[in-house]
Amino acid sequence: MGASYPDAHLFIDLHGHSDRAAAEPAAALLTLLRQLGLAADKIPASVEDRVALWRSELAGRRALVLLDNAASSAQVTPLLPGLGNSLVLVTSRRRLTGLDGVRPESVQVLDEAEAAALFVRIVGERADAEPAAVREVVRRCGRLPLAIRLAGARLAHRPRWRVADLLRRLGEAALPELVAEDRTVLSAFALSYAQLPAAPQRLFRLLGLNPGERFTAPAAAALADLDLDDAEDLLDGLVDVHLVEEPEPGLFRLHDLMREYAASLATAEGPEYARAAIVQLLDFHLQAIAVTGFHAQRQSLIRDLKLGPPLRPDLAAAVTDHAAHLERERSNLLPFMAAGVAAGRPEYAWLLPRAAWRYLFTRGYLADIADSHTQAMAVARESGDDEAVAMTANSLAAGYSRMGRNDDARQMLELCVRLRRQLGDEAGANKATGNLAVVYESMGRLADSLDLARESLRTCRRLGDQTSIGRRHSVIGYLYAQLGHPAEGLHHLRLELQVMIAEGPAERLSVAQTMLHIATLKRRYGLATPEVVRRMLRVCLWVYAAKDYRIGTAEVYNELGSLCRAEGRYAEGIELHRQAVAIAEGSADRRFEAIFLNDFAATVRESGDPAGAAELHGRALSIAAGKHPYEEARALAGLGSSLVDSDLDGARQHWRQALAVFTRMGVPDRYDVEKRLANR
Repeated sequence: MGASYPDAHLFIDLHGHSDRAAAEPAAALLTLLRQLGLAADKIPASVEDRVALWRSELAGRRALVLLDNAASSAQVTPLLPGLGNSLVLVTSRRRLTGLDGVRPESVQVLDEAEAAALFVRIVGERADAEPAAVREVVRRCGRLPLAIRLAGARLAHRPRWRVADLLRRLGEAALPELVAEDRTVLSAFALSYAQLPAAPQRLFRLLGLNPGERFTAPAAAALADLDLDDAEDLLDGLVDVHLVEEPEPGLFRLHDLMREYAASLATAEGPEYARAAIVQLLDFHLQAIAVTGFHAQRQSLIRDLKLGPPLRPDLAAAVTDHAAHLERERSNLLPFMAAGVAAGRPEYAWLLPRAAWRYLFTRGYLADIADSHTQAMAVARESGDDEAVAMTANSLAAGYSRMGRNDDARQMLELCVRLRRQLGDEAGANKATGNLAVVYESMGRLADSLDLARESLRTCRRLGDQTSIGRRHSVIGYLYAQLGHPAEGLHHLRLELQVMIAEGPAERLSVAQTMLHIATLKRRYGLATPEVVRRMLRVCLWVYAAKDYRIGTAEVYNELGSLCRAEGRYAEGIELHRQAVAIAEGSADRRFEAIFLNDFAATVRESGDPAGAAELHGRALSIAAGKHPYEEARALAGLGSSLVDSDLDGARQHWRQALAVFTRMGVPDRYDVEKRLANR
């Protein structure tokens, strides 16, 4: 670049952010004109005349001018050349929005490779021997060039230190260690902070307490107890001076070291200062998350959580897309929970994951359920809150069951039932009993499941719990279908629909789930034409897509694939099964993955590809073995059918294993396997 501007290379530090006063335009012009070689007595005294002379001198030159560390647009404007072929570069920690005709560029932190290369260049060959430690050091420096230079300089002057020694010194509070003589990262931050008025200073301090990496303007307003408009204005100002970043419109973050600095300032204000801010922030998120579900679910959840009105109704109303809010904050659930505990409000550690449960469950975020609820359980137990333990155990069990951890799910529900009974909560104990019936079904204990579901239904009727009555009919209907009694199954599923309708406007998702079960039963037992079943499934698909219920969408794809198989439309069916399996894989829903793989295999086998079917059944078996007996037996039976022409002994062995499981469960599938064994 310098070769393109041969006439002059000029530099001046304008001291916009330093412990010295910012340079006045008149003084800056004097320095620049002297750098051009003008004698002092040839430079006029007034600013206006100096500006005119400066622009005149540059008009006939090709000069490169660096105006470093600018304080404001007003400081820089007189220093800009007029017409000519010179290039001016202006650096500043503040966005100079008052300059016209310029091209602004925000300098980002270094990427990982650049940051590591800078550190190695400073330290030398010692760093080459510890690449992992180097990567961690530059991470702790936030890939900030100044921080990396200071860390590297510290190591370079200590020949006996290894990179790992420096890393150990940096720990989790790196700022105090990033020092080289009188240069520190802390002092650089402090200069920018000191130049702020009181209001943005206060917001900046409190942003250091935000448990998550990113935040929105409503979250900042909750944290600092500000009106939303004021919070937005202050955030814009903090972005302008580069104390806050805005990586996406409306989404903000602090650089890691900047957050550490802001948190240290907030902590110095005392524990009550931080506690009040954290409670307001967590209440804001809890209120926004609790209304993510559909109407009936929201009302039930608010009752379960005993939620009062929001501390900031205005901010709660500002969140219009609650699902998007929860999706954005999903990765922050654990930090939010930990912040609640640290603030002396442990209840947030179980209220937040319970409020998020429905969203996480329907979208297949099963690992999130397990992680957050396991932590919630530990906090609830430590707090001695049996009601919270029971509530968390019930929700955690659902996640465990879908992940194939049926024994863990059973233990959680048995704990919930025991605690609910100790608390005198018969309705709560009965709901957990109904959920235990579902887990028994997944474990292959169909008779036990049916007995428990009937017992729970009787209790629901005695308690007048209409919502739970409908759910019990659903479980009983599914069990009857599994046990080979389709008429009884269909009767109970229709009763479930009647209960939902009688309660008032039914949620579309609940109705669609029941319709899917009815459609599946009718397809399996030939109780409706393919076209009738297809119409029902398409309605379910429309509802699931609108509600972003991913595993439900996968169930419909799988059923449509099985319907295509029955009609001989194998290519279309295979593609539908493939989509269903992909969704289940993405959500770690192991039981549905096994179900879909077995149905996929059946379609592939009937299309004329027994080897492909055997591979799919093998995948299903590896998932279901010891966890989901029915799908395990289906996979074994399918392997037998896929191997019968190539390995009859192997096929018979698989059939015998499948028959043992089907017989133990009491399902009619055993009759088909018995026939195959008898005929071979």
